Formats: sequence, structure tokens, C-alpha cells
Amino acid sequence: MSTEILTRPVPSTTVFVPELVYFEPDAMNYTKGQQIYEWAKQQGLEIQMTTSHNQIRDLPGDTELEKYRIAKRTLVVGIRKTLKFDTSKPSAEYAIPIATGCMGHCHYCYLQTTLGAKPYIRVYVNMDDILGAAQKYIDERVPEITRFEAACTSDPVGLEHISGSLKQLIEFMGQQEHGRLRFVTKYHHVEPLLDAKHNKHTRFRFSVNADYVIKNFEPGTSKFHERIEAAGKVAQAGYPLGFIIAPIIWHDGWEEGYATLLERLHKELPPEATLDLTFEMIQHRFTRTAKNVIEKRYPKTKLEMDEEKRKYKWGRWGQGKYVYPDEQANALREFITEQIFDKFPQAKIEYFT
Repeated sequence: MSTEILTRPVPSTTVFVPELVYFEPDAMNYTKGQQIYEWAKQQGLEIQMTTSHNQIRDLPGDTELEKYRIAKRTLVVGIRKTLKFDTSKPSAEYAIPIATGCMGHCHYCYLQTTLGAKPYIRVYVNMDDILGAAQKYIDERVPEITRFEAACTSDPVGLEHISGSLKQLIEFMGQQEHGRLRFVTKYHHVEPLLDAKHNKHTRFRFSVNADYVIKNFEPGTSKFHERIEAAGKVAQAGYPLGFIIAPIIWHDGWEEGYATLLERLHKELPPEATLDLTFEMIQHRFTRTAKNVIEKRYPKTKLEMDEEKRKYKWGRWGQGKYVYPDEQANALREFITEQIFDKFPQAKIEYFT
């Protein structure tokens, strides 16, 4: 692989095309794996075989930062062997894994640590197995509705032009009386999904934020106006729509920033987008491990991670995180809530965390 890749800037919001594609042998036993292989050949990409994604240790780069940037441009095509789904509270009952890893470079992203030394992007071709597992989870909870979150480990919209898996999942859920799907994206490449037979069983959400956050901490993602234009298309296609304001970051001028965000949403969204609209709010948080990883991978980041200015909050499994002190968190929640209900009085706020 050319060393040019090491210095190439973070890509803009054009559709993701990897520099290098690995195929696990079993992936070629599936039609989707063969289709992605043909796509990669047509794109003229470098293709290699690997016995397992765990064996990928030869990515170029002399430093951890260089290896990380190459990994973000690497696609691994394989099968999902673990079909036990993680829980995904408060968004849904379960996380449904159709991909892992993301091409974006959001400084604050929790995938920085959960993916550890393997930040490359993986897509799974055994969708029938994944959908079969989802069916079992749905059947176990009947007559309750079972919600699945498809964006816990990736941004599936950014990979749809390669895998087609998200549309397949949407149409599967469209046929389920007791199954519902949710996912969130920072990308505007929604065209492959607009004609999906969703039956209003999928809530299509967009991650939005104040200009300060998008400009400083979300390289390689779609611009705000691109996301809002895409949201309008999604609403016109009949999907229930939602927005996640995350991470909410306390910064100079934050009131103006978040007020402007909601004003722009109100001004630019088509009327049909507000008929069934939800908001979710997540304040910025980090762990010590995340802080160390982020500072290595984005050494010039402006992301504030001063532990002395934060409150330590215990989480699951005894692992804690740093969040805003109660006074700041309450100020953020109350101000943004007022702005939402002022602009969208019929909207539902699902949670603030």
C-alpha cells in the first residue's frame, strides 16, 4: 500500500470507499460477501484474505496514530459469529449487530475505547443468521414490542452503499408485528433507504449538535445542512423521525449554539417531519481510558476532559465515567428542553442522560 495514505487528510462527506479490504474465507460462502468482493474489484481496491479479523496486524504505519488512521480506511468483510445481542438501554431492548466500526473521526466517540486496537470497519454478510436471532428475541417477548438499535457499534447508513444490510433489516422489521428498529446517523447518504418497505416500524434518527461541536469534533461526517436535508427526505418517505443531540458539550456560547440548532431545525424541516418527532439528549462523558486514547489519536483536540471539572458517575460493571456536575447538567437539560418544546410542542423527549 502506498505511503501516501499515511498523510492523506481525513475524508470529507463523500461516500466511504476504503483503501484496503480484507475478506475472511467464510464470507465468500455468502451472496452478500461475493457481491462486496465484486464491488471492491470494480473500485480497484487492494483486496487481501485473512483467516480472521483478529489476525490483521500488518497495517502500515510507524506510530499508533498512523496505524489508527489506516485502520479507519480498512474494511473487513466477515461473518457475525456471536448472535447473543447486547442490551441497549435506554434506546432499545437490544443492539442488533450488522456492522462494527465507523469511518467518522468524532473525537469523543465511545468506539475509541470499545473497539480498542481494532478500529477498522467490519460488515457481516450472514444477515439471515442475524435476522433469525432477532426473530427469536422478538418471539420471546410477545406480546411486548421489542426494539432493536442498529447503530450501537457503527454508523450503518455510511456503509449501506457497500453492504445493503440496513435496508434488508428495515424491511425485515417492517414485517414484524412486535419488532421495531431504531438507528442514528451522522451521514446524509440516505437514498438507498428511501424506498424501503418500512411500514413505519423503523425510527430514522439523525445526530445533530451545535456548530461548535460539529466543526471541532466531528471530522469526516456530513455537514449539518446535509443531515437536515436528508432528514427531510426521510420524513417524506414516511419514516418516523428523531434527533439525538449528543454529546451535549458545555462551551462558551453554548446557549446560543443550542438555541440556533433548534431554530435551524424548526426552519428547515418540512412539516411532515414534525408529525411524529422524538428527541434524545446525551451529555458529554468520558472515562480515563477514553481520555488517554483520544489524546493519543487526536493530540490537538479541543475536547475538554478535565477530571477536576467533572462529576464521577458509577456505571454498569463498576466502571465509572466523568459527566458534568449536577448544576451544569441541569442547566443544559432545562435550556435545551425549553428550546425543543418551544419549536416543536408536539415532540417527545425520550430521555436525558
